[in-house]
Amino acid sequence: MQAAGLIVAAGRGARTGDARPKQYRLIGGKPMLRWSLEAFRDSPSIARMVVVIDAADHSQARELVADFKGVELTTGGSVRTESVRAGLRKLSEGSRPDAVLVHDAARPGLQPSMVDALLAGLATSEGVAPALACADALKRVAEDGAVIEDVPRAELRRVQTPQAFGFDALVNAYERLPAASDLEDDVAVARASGINVRLIPGEARLAKVTFAEDFVMAAQMLSASLPVVGAGFDAHRFSAGDHVMLCGVAIPHSAGLAGHSDADAAWHALTDAILGAIGEADIGEHFPPDDIRWRGASSELFLRHASDLAAKAGATIANVDITLMCEAPKIKPHREAMRIRTATVLGLPLARVSVKATTTEGLGFLGRREGLAAQASALLLLPQ
Repeated sequence: MQAAGLIVAAGRGARTGDARPKQYRLIGGKPMLRWSLEAFRDSPSIARMVVVIDAADHSQARELVADFKGVELTTGGSVRTESVRAGLRKLSEGSRPDAVLVHDAARPGLQPSMVDALLAGLATSEGVAPALACADALKRVAEDGAVIEDVPRAELRRVQTPQAFGFDALVNAYERLPAASDLEDDVAVARASGINVRLIPGEARLAKVTFAEDFVMAAQMLSASLPVVGAGFDAHRFSAGDHVMLCGVAIPHSAGLAGHSDADAAWHALTDAILGAIGEADIGEHFPPDDIRWRGASSELFLRHASDLAAKAGATIANVDITLMCEAPKIKPHREAMRIRTATVLGLPLARVSVKATTTEGLGFLGRREGLAAQASALLLLPQ
């Protein structure tokens, strides 16, 4: 499915108390609008991006998107409904996408994983949007603050963006609206046209920045991270050969290693550690050992796949630690080369990669020099 990201960024943000439009103010060292642009850019399913801006912001908007390939700008209207209409018209020019995700620039916490979840939801629903349950007690009040009645919260949700729809369906829904309409969001527009919309779990980090104090909250939320740890283990028996592959380095030896792909036990263990940290099963699930496509394949392919999945989940690999267990070959002469190769594949500073070796003091199959084993751990940082 080819999808487009439509970012609504034409508002003036008057409730922040600042004369500058809030979408261009800095959060975490970069303009708020840029957070959403980067999330769409990093989503493989997003083929086009359109940003709807105010006519007065053309200069700073063009400067902000200059390093994003293929981002299109268009001028919005005085209300959100008009701006979305303008964005849909822009997307109708040229190659029309299959789906569109309409997102408010005032929600900078978007991640590629949410984009994927919404597009997956379109397989069974005409429209999909993220939403959070209401945790607080809800009251209906009078103008003076007096409580009129309690409002049951079980069936209420706080709806966020992006909101995803089939492109043609949403275009038709907007075309059916009266010209002067100003609805709350795209779900309201879709429902007015009879489109079925399903809500999926939202994320706290998608909170909308509306008031001045929200900037502090957003900065804290976007910079906050949750450390997650994964562990991996792998073992291979020796077989005929003249070298073993460990951490992508060919180490001369009187035997080779038998097993999956090139039998690089170190990188297999590390791949499993990264996959484990993000809850993505194990290496055999992604690269079945009975699949001839992986016979003799470089384990760099597996490690890069795990690293890509981590990035897709919004995670940053902080450090990795590998321990090799064998009587032979000697690891020390090759350790720095192994660290450098691993750091290069993962895009890590060398100081964040550890490779160690130990023996079992002659005990077990390792002590009998029947094979070698590796265990690895990986620390990842996930956005809260």
